[in-house]
Amino acid sequence: MKKRVAQQSTEYNMMLTATLCLLAFGAVMVFSASSTTQVLGADGSLSQSTFFLKRTLMFGAVGLIFMHLAARHGLTAVRRLTPAIVAIAFLLLVAVLGIGTNVNGASRWIGSGFIQIQPSEIAKLALVLYGAHLLAERPKRATSIQGFLPYLLVTGLACMLMMAEPDLGTTMVTVFAVTAMLVAAGARLRDLALIAGVIGFLVLVMILIEPYRRERLIGFLNPGADAGGSGFQAAQAKIALGSGGFGGVGIGDGVQKAFYLPEAHTDMIAAVIGEELGFLGIAGIVGLFGMFGFAGFRIAQNAKDRYAKLLAAGLTAMILVQAVINLYAVMGLAPLTGVPLPFVSYGNSSLLVSLICVGLILNVARGGTGTVASKPTGKLRVLNGGRHRETQSRHSRGGNGGARRAGHGGRRRASR
Repeated sequence: MKKRVAQQSTEYNMMLTATLCLLAFGAVMVFSASSTTQVLGADGSLSQSTFFLKRTLMFGAVGLIFMHLAARHGLTAVRRLTPAIVAIAFLLLVAVLGIGTNVNGASRWIGSGFIQIQPSEIAKLALVLYGAHLLAERPKRATSIQGFLPYLLVTGLACMLMMAEPDLGTTMVTVFAVTAMLVAAGARLRDLALIAGVIGFLVLVMILIEPYRRERLIGFLNPGADAGGSGFQAAQAKIALGSGGFGGVGIGDGVQKAFYLPEAHTDMIAAVIGEELGFLGIAGIVGLFGMFGFAGFRIAQNAKDRYAKLLAAGLTAMILVQAVINLYAVMGLAPLTGVPLPFVSYGNSSLLVSLICVGLILNVARGGTGTVASKPTGKLRVLNGGRHRETQSRHSRGGNGGARRAGHGGRRRASR
C-alpha cells in the first residue's frame, strides 16, 4: 500500500510539473508570437503588444483555480452532475449555430469581447465524463457494439453539431478521445476497427463535399501546388521550422510571425517555437507532453475504481491527441485543422477546459473515486491471510480509515 501511494505521489508531481511548465512556456511564446503583429497593426501602441499575454495570464489564473478545486474535491459530485453537463453542452452546441459569432466563416463562439465561450470545448469534456459514467456503471457494455451504442449515438450527435459550425479539429479530438475511452474499457479490437472504418469514410465524404476542407487536404498533399493559397500556411510553417535549425534564432527574433504565418499565436504557435528555439524547443514541448502522458496513464492504471480509471485515461488521451494533431499539422504530417496546442496556444476556452481536465486527473491521483456512497451496512466480511473475519466499521476522523472491529451500532463511511 505504501509503495502504491508513493507511486501516485510521484505521478501527481510529474503531471503538475509538466502542466505548469507548459503554461509558463506558453505565456512566453504567446507574447512573442503576438506582440510583433500587434505593434505593427493599425493601432501600433505598445500597450497592444501585451493584449494576448494579459488575457492568457488572466484566464490561466482562473483555470488554475478551477484545477485546484477539481483536484481537491471528490469525483462523486462531478459524476452526479454529468447529465446536467451533457445537457448544457448540447444546448450550447445548438445555440452557437444560431447566435454564434462568425470568425473566418465559422460560428464556433458564443459571446463577444472579453467573454467568449467555445461550446465544442465543453462538449468534448462532457462526452468523456458521460463515457466514464456509462462504461463504469455497466462494464459489460464495452464488450459489444450493441452495449456501447448509446455512447456512440450521443457522441455522433455531438460531432454532427460540431461539424455544422464547422469545427473539424475538435471533432477529431473528440472521436480519438472516445476511442481511447472504449479501449480502456475493454472494447474488442474488431468492433473498434469496424467503427473506425465507418468514421473514416464519413470524414472523407465531409472533406470532399466542403470546398475549404478539400483545399486544405490538397494543400497538405501538395503544398507547392498552391503556395499562395491553400498551401500558404503549411509552406510558411515549414519555412519557420527550417529557419530555426537546431537552436533557433532566439526568442523574439523570429520573422515568420510578422504577418507571414497566419494565426501565429494560436494554431501555429509550434512553428514560432521551432523558428525561435529550433529543434531544442520542439523537443522540449514533446518531452513535457510525454511526461504528461506517462503520468496520466499511470494515474489511470493505479486508480481505485473503474470510473476513476476510465476518466483519467480518457482525459489524458484527449489532451495528448490534441497536442499530437497540432504538432503533426505544423510539421506537415497532417492536414491543418485549427486545433490549438494545449496549455501553450492562445485560446481561453481551450485553456480553461484543459486545466479542469488536469484537476480531475490529479484528483484521481490523490485517491479520488466516483463511487456513490451506499446505505450503511452492519457487518463486513473481509478476506485477510486466507481467513474470513467478521468486522464492523465505524467513522474515522481522518476520512481515510478502513473497516475494523468495533462495537454494535457502528456504520460504514465511504472514503473519498
